[in-house]
Amino acid sequence: MIAEAGLAALWLAAAFALVQLMVAWGAAKHGANPRVGTLMTALRRIALVQGLLALLSFALLIALFVRSDMSVELVAANSHSLKPMIYKVAGAWGNHEGSMLLWVTVLAVAGGGVAMFERRLAAGTLAATLGAQAAIGIGFYAFLAFASNPFARLNPAVPDGQGLNPLLQDPGLAFHPPTLYLGYVGLSVAFSFAVGALLMRDVGPAFARAMRPWVLGAWIFLTIGITAGSYWAYYELGWGGWWFWDPVENASLMPWLAATALLHSVTVLATRDGLRAWTLMLALVAFAMSMLGTFLVRSGILVSVHAFAVDPTRGTFILALLGIYIGGALALFGARVGTVTQGSTFQLVSREGALVLNNLLLSVILGVVFIGTLYPLAAQAAGVQLSIGAPFFNKALVPVALALVVATAAGPLLRWRRDNWNALAKRALVPTAAAGVSFALLFALARGAHFASVVAIALSVGLAVASVAPVARRNLRRTPLHVWGMVIAHLGVAVSIAGMASDSAFKVERLAAIQVGQNTTVGPFRVTLAEIRPQIGPNWSALEAKLQVRRGEGKAFELYPQNRFFSTPPTNTNEAAITTLLDGQLYTVLGQGDEQGRWQVRLWWKPFVTLIWLGGGLIALGGLLALVGRVRRERRDSEAEAYA
Repeated sequence: MIAEAGLAALWLAAAFALVQLMVAWGAAKHGANPRVGTLMTALRRIALVQGLLALLSFALLIALFVRSDMSVELVAANSHSLKPMIYKVAGAWGNHEGSMLLWVTVLAVAGGGVAMFERRLAAGTLAATLGAQAAIGIGFYAFLAFASNPFARLNPAVPDGQGLNPLLQDPGLAFHPPTLYLGYVGLSVAFSFAVGALLMRDVGPAFARAMRPWVLGAWIFLTIGITAGSYWAYYELGWGGWWFWDPVENASLMPWLAATALLHSVTVLATRDGLRAWTLMLALVAFAMSMLGTFLVRSGILVSVHAFAVDPTRGTFILALLGIYIGGALALFGARVGTVTQGSTFQLVSREGALVLNNLLLSVILGVVFIGTLYPLAAQAAGVQLSIGAPFFNKALVPVALALVVATAAGPLLRWRRDNWNALAKRALVPTAAAGVSFALLFALARGAHFASVVAIALSVGLAVASVAPVARRNLRRTPLHVWGMVIAHLGVAVSIAGMASDSAFKVERLAAIQVGQNTTVGPFRVTLAEIRPQIGPNWSALEAKLQVRRGEGKAFELYPQNRFFSTPPTNTNEAAITTLLDGQLYTVLGQGDEQGRWQVRLWWKPFVTLIWLGGGLIALGGLLALVGRVRRERRDSEAEAYA
């Protein structure tokens, strides 16, 4: 009965979404009518109930996986009774149908959150926003009900399931999809805010202040999801890299780029009443990129370890939804953008000007990633097979990314509204000197390193110094939390770039074929293959290498890379063994053996590579501090207005 209850909750949630759309239409249409208060109260409650029903449906799907109910087709195809509990739970979203139910659950809960907590928007605008959120939900409820039912029964039930993809059986990836989804679908709220504002012609600072926390929240989760996904790919796939420019990786990067631009733009609109039309457009584009990512991952047009479905029919359904929602929203934007007034103006040399430049550079990067991701698919449709990888992206994006670093460093040094070049030059003297000294030292000491990497490290040092400038002469205890958030997020960008550039400039790789007792070297390390031995895990068996490692004359330590075999489904994986030191990571992978008793051992010494993920954590932390600071400030201002 759990499956039937879950399906019933899903249908009820869909019905409430339909009612929510109709009530929202009535409330938005009669915004000036005194009776609209009653409609708004009903609308808020309907949105909340819809969110709770979707949440109940998803909780019941998790219960089916926890109970290993093999009479449910989805459980039988993606779980096994002997699987560890964490992966039974993760199996609920580690597949196409479950992930789409999670998608619509986050969508409905976000809509309920807007209904519960949003008090700053005019009634008509809030009603239109909740109506837009309900309209998105209806499409995805239909997709689940007619094309991807997660509660479909299997008759007869099978004795046991086929298991979960072993690559997905990792604690990092168990939590990565929900985090990413919170970011993906959180952008639907920004989209709905933009549609509501366009419908009601209500674009201004109040609208931006209402939308900003939702954009910040979605951006934080996207940052965490991408950072966690990057580290998962690094240690789980055994290829030693942290970004492959895989189309599915790009599908998560594109919404993040658009959301980053939106975050800066909405701040200008909220605090300086500028960039009105541009902010609306970015809100539409950000969610369009989320929808595009959903289509890429679930349409079956991509072959990737990250892709869930190989089913063009479902892909066509999602493509139709993308066309309806994004096409409709862009048509609305085109029809109403002429009614959006310009807002406040500013001079080119100002903080607003730097933020516009920041937006343009992010948009260029987004455009390059978009073309590089979709062009091979378009060529394939025309009968031409080609692939676009790291060489294209590195060549096209590195110059733009370096310019973006300079713009990011300059932004906090500028004043709002107007400034001048001389004043900027004085404030930028220390960061520029720091970058110059770093470049000179690296150029002298790291001969042979790639020039672009050296420039990137030097600019990251300059950005780090410029990032802390806004708090340099402040009373630190009285500095607003959102300012700390900006400082830490920009500092995180500098740290991440330094990690990426260091890995590119100083990485050392060694592929060796050695017998037990022999040794090889990589960077400053001497590695000895001491033993090959069998190991048994909860649902796998493995051959494990015992590597004895010594750095110079230092103390020896051991690493244990494995070749694992999973029986359900039959799959071989490489489990890398990594040790983290203050100045980098030693990464080891065990390959295959040969008839002469030799074993392939792949080794990487990666100086300062951990800065990549440390920077990602700092960026997310900065976003969280900014979110808390903004919410506290808005609440304090609201209370002051109430007592005035």
